[in-house]
Amino acid sequence: MPDVFDEMHRRCRAGEPVALATVVATWRSAPQPPGAAMLVAADGTVTGSVSGGCVEADLYERARRVLDTGAPEMTRYGVSDDDAYAVGLTCGGVLDVFVERIDPGHRAELETVDAARRAGQPAAVITCVAADAGEGAAPADPARRLGRRLALTADQVTGSLGDDRLDDAATTDARGLLAAGHSGLLRYGYHGQRRGLGLSLFVTVYATPPRMIVFGAIDFAAAVARIGAFLGYRVTVCDARPVFATARRFPEAHEVVARWPHRYLRTELDAGRVDGRTAVCVLTHDPRFDVPLLELALRHRLAYVGAMGSRRTHDERHKLLREAGLSTAQLARLASPIGLDLGGRTPEETAVSVAAQIVAARWGGSGRPLTALAGPIHEPA
Repeated sequence: MPDVFDEMHRRCRAGEPVALATVVATWRSAPQPPGAAMLVAADGTVTGSVSGGCVEADLYERARRVLDTGAPEMTRYGVSDDDAYAVGLTCGGVLDVFVERIDPGHRAELETVDAARRAGQPAAVITCVAADAGEGAAPADPARRLGRRLALTADQVTGSLGDDRLDDAATTDARGLLAAGHSGLLRYGYHGQRRGLGLSLFVTVYATPPRMIVFGAIDFAAAVARIGAFLGYRVTVCDARPVFATARRFPEAHEVVARWPHRYLRTELDAGRVDGRTAVCVLTHDPRFDVPLLELALRHRLAYVGAMGSRRTHDERHKLLREAGLSTAQLARLASPIGLDLGGRTPEETAVSVAAQIVAARWGGSGRPLTALAGPIHEPA
């Protein structure tokens, strides 16, 4: 399915207005996080989702209305009641959704975000999603401010929320969300008072995709690269042997690099292209490659570091890494042997077990069957 932002940008460049529905707040076991979005075009085409199907039909009608009137709407969806026709969430969660019309006149903000995304840089859009009578507000302020927006990157701001001091305060705070890669809600007075009441601003962060670096150009690496791309990672396959590290062998990878593994990782770390969201999968099976590579990876706070091998290989590798000076805490971050116990045999089945472990590490999952657990399925992030 097309990316919501890409489709919105394409439509606006073609001169078509669209309705954008964005989740701005959630409670309990909501199906989607803040920032999830659904786009409705004038021709009725829908892109994206906010709940996985529970409220989309009602939200579609609201979006069509907003397209016609141009007046933004905020609506809250909670637990559906005993009425079979009631609109609600069967998961027990609650979410607030803001629906706004995006016109071709907003193209400057969209171009700012698009240029940043193409350059591999994060960007954000700050939108006023609620405006009530508050500190310093004039009677006409709420209606005038609702729906105002500005776009920002690390070094550029486009648009305005209607007040210079508010723009400055919101930009400063939104850059923190931008650095963390998280969307979120901010509240201010009408002139940027951080303890003021009146305005709720939602910051939609368009972060660069997290990276997955797969070391070792083997059949298992092709399967891991494929599922990594499916999960939304920007995937690199790296191997010291040029004859194996070819784009033809790894068509699902975004790039294939023929370099000594630990030297490549060192270069990426020094350049700031590896961060706390990066997953590293070491499939080299050779201590000449994997020991210096793992020593370097485990000295940094990466999202995931896993290494393939038998238990005998793991024990020997563990011994060499300890001799290299790694602490007990650093060694504890190593997922080895890599993956969860799914009983898989093929490269594709192994890749599923690796992906499952990465997802569990990202969200704090136990890896146990849901049938063996009680309580909410989706714990707070």
